[in-house]
Amino acid sequence: MRFITAFLLIVLAAAQQAVWADAPDGAKLFAQNCAVCHGETGSGGIGVPLSLPSFQATVSNQYLAATIRHGRPGRVMPAFTRLSDAEVDAIVRYIRSWYHGPVPTYTDAPVKGNPEHGKQLFAEHCAMCHGADGQGGKGTGVTFSRPRGLPIMPPALNNGGFLASAPDAMIRAVLIHGRAGTPMISFVKAGLTKRDIDDLVAYVRSFRSTEKTSAAGSVAGLQPDLIVQSPYDLKTTLHNLTQAIDSDNFFVGRDQPVEYGLTTPDKANPHQVIVYFCDVPFLNKALAIDPRVGLFLPCRITVVEHEGKVTLMAVNPEVVSKLFNNSELDELCKEMHDRYLAIMQEATL
Repeated sequence: MRFITAFLLIVLAAAQQAVWADAPDGAKLFAQNCAVCHGETGSGGIGVPLSLPSFQATVSNQYLAATIRHGRPGRVMPAFTRLSDAEVDAIVRYIRSWYHGPVPTYTDAPVKGNPEHGKQLFAEHCAMCHGADGQGGKGTGVTFSRPRGLPIMPPALNNGGFLASAPDAMIRAVLIHGRAGTPMISFVKAGLTKRDIDDLVAYVRSFRSTEKTSAAGSVAGLQPDLIVQSPYDLKTTLHNLTQAIDSDNFFVGRDQPVEYGLTTPDKANPHQVIVYFCDVPFLNKALAIDPRVGLFLPCRITVVEHEGKVTLMAVNPEVVSKLFNNSELDELCKEMHDRYLAIMQEATL
């Protein structure tokens, strides 16, 4: 009997080890999907500081999982629909590994309050950070787009991803306790009553009627690049291009072979040239909204001569904006798209 018991224990242990071996690695998944915005140790950056004790003390595991699933449409954080439930759970467990306090749980029961009174309180106490309509702070939250002493950008409360993830009871808890380490104070300590808090929750929940539910947009139907054929030779096209850039209030930084730095200057293909240019005020405005636009700045147009034909090409800024899931950036990238196209067309008239 002892032999059978020992054998069963060995079998069960081996089975458990097999389950552990097959379980998703939360740390690895976090590094792959989350760290770039939330920091390798959850200290924050573009994303909120997940390791902050006051954050962990007021959010449930269900909220974290739902946030991963829904994202924040149009607010940088995408919806991670490709992750399995097991992978999402693994990420949540890893996030919780930074916290050793009690993990809250909440019911889905709605908080009963007066949204009209809540609207007045919101205008007085919340709008200065979260925006008059709950649209959240501007920018992405990195130091270029926020005061350096501010550890987090105020989140958008009228966002479909937030409203689908945060139950009323959680919103209530945050208002009551605040978030130490962020500008979010305890409104009870600030003098609001529990009834006031309930009215605020009811007003935030009323954003359902105006919530941001769609992402910054789909790339479907958008060309990834802008292409214009030139009737001129390479030298003339380049001259026309720099003239067109200058007339649109950009300054030309430089032009260089596409292969610059990849080979020696004497071997670089002279029929493939990149022209770099910039509008500094526009650049600063774009960086303040989302520093990731630095990935495709300064502005550039590539001119290629092949088999006697000259072609101008540029990345479509509208496509990049959609991929960034930042609806605030869309308008600027649409303007950039139009300016690119106008410059390219003027150079080839």
